[in-house]
Amino acid sequence: MKILVLGGSRFLGKTFVEEALKRNHEMTIFNRGIQSPGIKDIEVLYGNRFGDLKALQNRYWDAVLDTSGFIPYTVQNTTNLLKDRVKHYTFISSISVYQDWIQENLDENYPVLEMSLEEANKLSMDADGPIYTYYGHFKALCEQIAEENMPGRVLNVRAGQLIGPNDYTDRVPYWVNRIAKGGKVLVPGNPNRRVQLIDNKDLSNWILDMAEKDSAGTFNATGPDYPLTIKEFVDTCVKVTNSNAEVVWAEEKFLLNQKVAPWTEMPLWVPENSPLSPESSEPWKGAFSINVEKAIQSGLSFRPLKESIADIFEWEKTRQLTDEEWKAGMRADKEKELLNLLASIS
Repeated sequence: MKILVLGGSRFLGKTFVEEALKRNHEMTIFNRGIQSPGIKDIEVLYGNRFGDLKALQNRYWDAVLDTSGFIPYTVQNTTNLLKDRVKHYTFISSISVYQDWIQENLDENYPVLEMSLEEANKLSMDADGPIYTYYGHFKALCEQIAEENMPGRVLNVRAGQLIGPNDYTDRVPYWVNRIAKGGKVLVPGNPNRRVQLIDNKDLSNWILDMAEKDSAGTFNATGPDYPLTIKEFVDTCVKVTNSNAEVVWAEEKFLLNQKVAPWTEMPLWVPENSPLSPESSEPWKGAFSINVEKAIQSGLSFRPLKESIADIFEWEKTRQLTDEEWKAGMRADKEKELLNLLASIS
């Protein structure tokens, strides 16, 4: 197939291109040229989804992967331009489209956040504004726009936490790096608390399978296909990195009392017993029990977690980030302070 990737030079897009090339697909990527893709044998088109789509005009592809769609009007413009030039369109959405994660095992029929295009356009006029506050609203609206412009030809992928090399979010790399360093490691919550992750390679190959069959619809896409606990995740990191790390489990109440920020300061942690914010009436117990049976039935499969962690660990060795450069995770001095406090009250 001839495949166009909107984005394509970072994280999921980069992995998708690599996997597609292994299948001998003809690849084109469209982006601003800010990040070098570092991949050979592909066509690179330069432009900007906020206005300059000239490079996509008068071109035809069998399939499109949209990894960069977030601002609704850019998805509207892109799908308007491509709707008569492509057969199949995959939009990378997010489980953040759901109105909350209160219900456990929620599936694709759970209510999503709603917003009008007019309101979204007003909110996204300023690129430096608080647009990520409305991430879920924008993604849900992007899904709707894509389907309206290309009915029956859109694969909406509501992805969970992606993992793999080139992860610029630093969430899982934080844990791999921190555990590899060894010593006492502060880990949040109940050891039997579930987490969900999906390897970029697994997601990329499933998307390719679906595109090759022109399969459309909306799918939750995270993993694995069994109840993975945070303890199993941490233990796997310890084994893969051959670390001497001593895990110190911090209860939810302690972390919240110490103003530890879920998800950002403690990646992969969403409180189980307390509301996530003052606006929430109940804990988001369903955060890591998203139902992915529909995707599994359509062919989504998962490589062993240890292979994914090993790939991240090898990539992590190529980076030399300072404590201030990490985008997620707890600073070393604060972790030490909390570990000392825990020790004093135990």
